[in-house]
Amino acid sequence: MRCVLLLALVAGLVACSEAQSSRIDYRTFRIEGPGVPGGSSAPNRREATRLCPKGYRVLSEEEHRGTTDRANEESGTFTNWTIRCL
Repeated sequence: MRCVLLLALVAGLVACSEAQSSRIDYRTFRIEGPGVPGGSSAPNRREATRLCPKGYRVLSEEEHRGTTDRANEESGTFTNWTIRCL
């Protein structure tokens, strides 16, 4: 029983550390990365590779720390990309 609960907890935490994407047009996407200590862009690279398996180009990159909501302060650096598939 404890193993099942532990696996469910780990699965929930992994889902929170993934980047989210939205389509802007036919080949352009906006990727919103999770808050990562140290500002790693690895979640964005994984999502970009998933969206554009033949390659991509980063059109713009934004970095910011924490959130604007003081009640829900998260640590880490958030990296947002706008990419275009090749």
